[in-house]
Amino acid sequence: MREFSADYLEDTRRGMWDDRAALADLELDSRERVLDVGCGTGELSRVLAEESAADGTPAEVVGVDADPDLLAVAREEAGIETVAGDALRLPFPDDAFDLVVCQALLINLPDPAAAVAEFRRVSTDLVAAVEPDNAAVAVESTVETESDLAARARRAYLSGVETDVTLGGSGTREAFDAAGLAEVSTRRHVHARTVEPPYADRDLRAARRKASGEGLADDRATLLAGDLSADEYDDLRTDWREMGRSVIEQMRAGEYRRAEVVPFYVTVGSV
Repeated sequence: MREFSADYLEDTRRGMWDDRAALADLELDSRERVLDVGCGTGELSRVLAEESAADGTPAEVVGVDADPDLLAVAREEAGIETVAGDALRLPFPDDAFDLVVCQALLINLPDPAAAVAEFRRVSTDLVAAVEPDNAAVAVESTVETESDLAARARRAYLSGVETDVTLGGSGTREAFDAAGLAEVSTRRHVHARTVEPPYADRDLRAARRKASGEGLADDRATLLAGDLSADEYDDLRTDWREMGRSVIEQMRAGEYRRAEVVPFYVTVGSV
């Protein structure tokens, strides 16, 4: 399974739960004990706890993840109970929770249905998954070349990545059906991330990574595993670095703006 840093998770999920209508089908105000699988740094765990407290009594939210460094952040920043564990072998007895949730986890697993079956085992009521369709991401930018370059890199990444990062709603429903869940429903939502003046430190760091080609270099193995040759990768990285320098120039002038829209799907099934 792919590994992610705390900074990466916090940046990619920034602002995702400003609008919490996407969680309506989880019936959080009726929950007593909730498990967040692959909780990472606990952004969703914190939201689950807050939304479950509508009647004044928050649910007990437990986060499980295989990365001890991420769990340490979740304990400190989200203030939740955490347990180290594998999504395919959860360290809990049957029927230990009335809701089991994951966010952007199934897209990183080779067998999503096996994980959902394990979620079903430890839930007495609902299982839910929040999964994006990374093939449908759209980028708009004041740097003319950025949208096309982002699309080129995305196509190459999708052809080389080992798991289905385009799972979205239909793929998640298939996993839920295969795991034996009933009354499966899916709702589509969008997560928009914007960069505009005044620029945050994370925006400046992202611009520098583009100008150095560091971001692409992190995914080099995956890009080359698909249909991208070494020469094509070098050409892409050259264009990417040039685009990054244009981003920095526009930032210096206070003119750079970028919007990235990621469609995500909340799928819920009943035990």
